[in-house]
Amino acid sequence: MKNRQKVVVLSGAGISAESGIPTFRASDGLWENHRIEDVATPEAWVRNPVLVQDFYNQRRKQALTAEPNAGHKALVRLEDAYDVTVVTQNVDNLHERAGSSNVIHLHGELFKSRSTSNEELVYDVDGWEIKMGDACEEGSQLRPHIVWFGEAVPMMDIALEAADEADIMIVVGTSLNVYPAASLAFVVGERIPVYVVDPNTPTMQKRKNVVFIAEPATIGLTQLVDELLAKAQSDKSVAS
Repeated sequence: MKNRQKVVVLSGAGISAESGIPTFRASDGLWENHRIEDVATPEAWVRNPVLVQDFYNQRRKQALTAEPNAGHKALVRLEDAYDVTVVTQNVDNLHERAGSSNVIHLHGELFKSRSTSNEELVYDVDGWEIKMGDACEEGSQLRPHIVWFGEAVPMMDIALEAADEADIMIVVGTSLNVYPAASLAFVVGERIPVYVVDPNTPTMQKRKNVVFIAEPATIGLTQLVDELLAKAQSDKSVAS
């Protein structure tokens, strides 16, 4: 039996926005009324860890009220016929809660904490709050398990390996302006079909192998997954 085709999905803030989680980059340059430099950099943590901790506590509390939407659920259905890897720029857990079985978080995970002295010590967050004084097993303060601006992206190599093996690439809910994550959409060969699902127009639309679906994730992904599942069923029938 032929192995399933590999689908790699690069997801961004747009898919989470449809579940009520605000996008990272607001038009006024602020994130929830904070400058990015004050809440999402290593320097911010050194300067005012209480502010940074509270900021992510509130984001976590907010994310707990969100539910996976039709876009998240469509990607789960895609696993019925394809080997699906979701590479997400989002730090929420909506892909996992929808049921996706293979999710790579490029920018960290909101519902995990890690040691400030040993980045290998990572823990699940029970509820929404990490308190100042909460410590790892080595006694160091716990911080959000988030990749801040200026920090390395440790999962990037794994994501690149997945993209390099893709038979199909799906890009959803991202402007492709945040690097190095955006580079994943460009590493696939020109023979690999790339489906871009977004109401706006990312910069890669001029490539010959790109199919642009100008819809939000809830609509565009549902349509695309229906088409891909139908194609897989057709191919299976022909093969048999």
